Amino acid sequence: MAKVCSETSLSARQRLSTDDELAVIENGGSRIQSERGSSSHGALTPKPHTGATAMARLSHFFSMLRNWTSFRMNRTEERRDSFLERFRGPKLRDASSAGNRSDEDKLRHRRKEVWIMDPSADQYYRWLTVIAGPVFYNLMMIVTRASFNDLQQSYTRLWIVLDYTADLIYLGDTFVRSRTGMVAVRFGAPLLVGFYSNSPLFFCSSGYLEQGLLVKDSKKLRDKYRTTSQFKYDMISMIPTDLLFIQYGFDNPEFRFNRLCKIQRLFEFFERTETRTSFPNMFRISNLVLYILVIIHWNACAFFSISKTIGFGSDTWVYPNISHPEHGRLARKYIYSLYWSTLTLTTIGETPAPVRDVEYLFVIADFLTGVLIFASIVGNVGAMISNMNASRAEFQAKIDSIKQYMQFRKVTKDLEARVIKWFDYLWTEKKTCDEKEVLKTLPDKLKAEIAINVHLDTLKKVRIFQDCEAGLLIELVLKLQPQVFSPGDYICKKGDIGREMYIIKEGKLAVVADDGVTQFVVLSDGAYFGEISILGIKGSKAGNRRTANIRSVGYSDLFALSKDDLMEALTEYPDAKKALEEKGKAILMKDNLIDEAVANAGADPKDLEEKIVRLQGNLDVMQTKFAQLMAEYTSGQMRIKQRVTTMEEKVKSMKPEDLSEVVADKDKKVQ
Repeated sequence: MAKVCSETSLSARQRLSTDDELAVIENGGSRIQSERGSSSHGALTPKPHTGATAMARLSHFFSMLRNWTSFRMNRTEERRDSFLERFRGPKLRDASSAGNRSDEDKLRHRRKEVWIMDPSADQYYRWLTVIAGPVFYNLMMIVTRASFNDLQQSYTRLWIVLDYTADLIYLGDTFVRSRTGMVAVRFGAPLLVGFYSNSPLFFCSSGYLEQGLLVKDSKKLRDKYRTTSQFKYDMISMIPTDLLFIQYGFDNPEFRFNRLCKIQRLFEFFERTETRTSFPNMFRISNLVLYILVIIHWNACAFFSISKTIGFGSDTWVYPNISHPEHGRLARKYIYSLYWSTLTLTTIGETPAPVRDVEYLFVIADFLTGVLIFASIVGNVGAMISNMNASRAEFQAKIDSIKQYMQFRKVTKDLEARVIKWFDYLWTEKKTCDEKEVLKTLPDKLKAEIAINVHLDTLKKVRIFQDCEAGLLIELVLKLQPQVFSPGDYICKKGDIGREMYIIKEGKLAVVADDGVTQFVVLSDGAYFGEISILGIKGSKAGNRRTANIRSVGYSDLFALSKDDLMEALTEYPDAKKALEEKGKAILMKDNLIDEAVANAGADPKDLEEKIVRLQGNLDVMQTKFAQLMAEYTSGQMRIKQRVTTMEEKVKSMKPEDLSEVVADKDKKVQ
């Protein structure tokens, strides 16, 4: 087995700062040492100065500070050039920043290029938060003020201020939309999408992209914005219907119903919030509750308006006569209407029966709306709750099946308790996620980038992989497998065949004696072991056997890299394989764990055996290909025989005069 990292080597490595270690890893150590030398010479060596005056000391201090600052800045700039950034490549410039333009074209383009709102930026979401306020205000208050005249008349000045403030924000939103580059997105209330999914009101596609890049030409943005349906709704919402107040007075807020054409901005805000929040299920449920309240609110306003049109107290169904002091209060009017609307839409009933035909029609429409909408709501809530508990239910099903198996096989209570505790740890630490299952829908490029983000720093801590080429590191990163060990579990025992190497992500491992109690060394986060055994280096005194017992002190999270995965990756990198073997030999020689006579001898029988296995595999492949060729040859012969037989039958069936005609035709062609 490979040499286990000792506490001494760990402490020595930990004495390096994070920046130093990354620089050593990424640049082979030469650059950081040269910088240290230059910086220490320029920053730490005192410069000779003639006078020991205060000004000289102050100047020397500022010089040291400047050199130290420049050294830190240089190291920061080098850190930006990380492996991940090199893997991604340089950031692409859009078409507008092409470098082959003339100065005149660049100047003309700079004049065309204007400020735009990037829909993926936080600034755009903040603006959605701003515009969602006026939209929701109009959605709730216009219908309320139109139905309850007392509310409109009592706070006229307040409504004027709020209305025209909302109009100013609407105007600003129209400008923002004309300068927003945006992919077509569909927005709609989840409970209504089943009924109105074809309505253009629930679609948003402001601005556009060219080849995936935001357009910055103001003329193009304006032209594109004018061709969208949202432009029509924005224009309708900005029609100054308030001018009718001059003729009919301010007590007619229904003239402002056109402001509701911007309601899709509210849905867009909900959609964006759902994607950004850390509690999407809770937000969806809150959204549904809000939609229910809005529908009940509008229905209550409609009930009160119908009662006002028919006449208060004219029958048992409408709102009671407002001449009564108790029923004339604004609060009672709204609460009574809201109560009636809630009972009707939830189909609970227990409301006065309708009397007039109009009342019957309104109640029928309410019942149908209540059945359809609330059925959709119940279905959505049920689906959300199921999704919220899906992971827990799936995890619990696994535990139940394992419990049943252990009971069937009569596993000891102690082992059963350890298994249950292991599952509890996985659930508590949120480590039940199957990474392969989650990432399987992503393209390979994004999978590699995620794996690099998650695992690359861990893999770089292994000495033999520090100078590997980028392609091999990517291959290895994708093959790291997370493993969790319980307290007291043996990761490996002395004499076991080493088929994996391990890197500690979290937790502590103890190198123990054969009794399993005496501890020699405790390995912590970032330590690794078994890296030499998976290389199968010729001449290693331990061979591929483990030379120590390693147990988990508590719960430990490890990354495992198997020998098969490493060899599969090295198949395409023969130079890297030689370099890794040389590094492994150097490490073994340093620790006196290699037999140099065997290492320098001829071919290892194991290598010959591996070559024979590879040749046998190649022979199998060739035999398979030969069998395919033989099958194709046989089928081709059969087809030729069938065609020859068909031709013979045709010739036999031909008459002599037919043959003479054929010969005559050939003679004519020859002539």
